[in-house]
Amino acid sequence: MRASIRRRLVEPLRALLRQGATPERLALSVALGVVVGNIPLLGVSTVICVAIALLFRLNLAAIQIAQAAMAPTQLLLIVPFLRLEEWLTRSAHQSLSAHAGRALLAAGVVRAVTALGLATLHALLAWLLVAPVVAFALYRLLTPIFERAAAHGRRRDDRSHRDP
Repeated sequence: MRASIRRRLVEPLRALLRQGATPERLALSVALGVVVGNIPLLGVSTVICVAIALLFRLNLAAIQIAQAAMAPTQLLLIVPFLRLEEWLTRSAHQSLSAHAGRALLAAGVVRAVTALGLATLHALLAWLLVAPVVAFALYRLLTPIFERAAAHGRRRDDRSHRDP
């Protein structure tokens, strides 16, 4: 697991630093990739990340690496986002069991699609409240980490240029 994370996440980000990405822009790209990668709308995070990267001239590779790494947590966070929105708006608790799903489908496909659409909208509203705070916190956390990694890479490059 650790080797897989290193190969798929850490090494590509280090390579981007070696290629000239600034630590601040790389941190912002990764922070936004993580946040958008956890949006409770399945199938849209890649397109949103491309749009953000192009609009704000962020590192497209970094934002996509980060959002792709969030695929497992994206699914896991849909229910907490839904529960957060229920708590914030004091709305009725929605049952998410298999039995409730079958009952919803039995009531009609249109009703099921409407209920799922509303649940997704509610989860999205909670995500919209959480996303800016998490993006800012991740940016602040990642910037010094990428700065140290860039400095370490420069020191290593300097040593290799001095050694014949």
